[in-house]
Amino acid sequence: MALPYTLREGLAGFQRAKLAAATSVVALAIALVLIGIFALLGWQGQSLAETLRQRASEVEVFLDDAATPEVATRLGDRLRSIAGVDSVQYVSHEEAAEAFREAFGEEADLFDDAQFLPASFRVRLTAAAAGPDSLTAFAEHVGTWTAVDEVAYDRASVEAVERNLAVFQSVGLAVALLVVVAALLLVGNTVRLSIYARRMLIRTMKLVGATNAFIRRPFLIEGVIQGIVAGLLSGLVLWGLYGFFLHYVRSIDGGGEAVGWPGGTPLLSVLVLVLLGLVLGLLASGVAVRRFIQQVQLS
Repeated sequence: MALPYTLREGLAGFQRAKLAAATSVVALAIALVLIGIFALLGWQGQSLAETLRQRASEVEVFLDDAATPEVATRLGDRLRSIAGVDSVQYVSHEEAAEAFREAFGEEADLFDDAQFLPASFRVRLTAAAAGPDSLTAFAEHVGTWTAVDEVAYDRASVEAVERNLAVFQSVGLAVALLVVVAALLLVGNTVRLSIYARRMLIRTMKLVGATNAFIRRPFLIEGVIQGIVAGLLSGLVLWGLYGFFLHYVRSIDGGGEAVGWPGGTPLLSVLVLVLLGLVLGLLASGVAVRRFIQQVQLS
């Protein structure tokens, strides 16, 4: 009996205080849109930072001039077997000379024979193994192998990427916390106003002997419903805003292949917003009604 009454009263709350309910839904939807936009941009920034980190971690393994093709093949297989290696590309003498000519143009003619450039392997590590310490350990390990003349990588660039990534993560976390706190305060204040509009109903229920838990349950149901509606509304808004952002990025010189939706579909983001709206609506209404019920005096 209590459950049907709770659901019925929770739904009836929208009819009794339409303006307050609508205000709560709009406030929660705005907060969820802000959280969603920041979360998506932060996720995209993190993905791009990881890609940049991986590109900066390319290692060049130069071979001895005496290394035969058979030895080079065995070295390539050995490099690919190392944990954390993403790709291994063999660069022959001829390919290195051609890249040298393309890079230096006419100045490359100053060298009679560009074949002085040794054959090498270009090794790219995974993002998880692309830190300065991991690269140093990798270079020291591979540098001891037979037929390996030198192992080179741009440590300065890797360290710069690491510093910038750390700053990005710290600033992003701080801003995310501020956005969440602001959203909770906004929603909490709006819900308290909604409950205050029905203070006489709460007082009447207490006068006839209703317990605080009995009074609170319909408001919790109403908060959950408001959270779900706000989540759906914010999901649609975010779908349009972020979809426009993706269209704009991808239209710039045909780029933007790296950007997209988490999980490859906007439905996942909408579902997360709905669940987050449900939780925020439940928490905000629960805290607000608990404090307000305790403050209501019967005399």
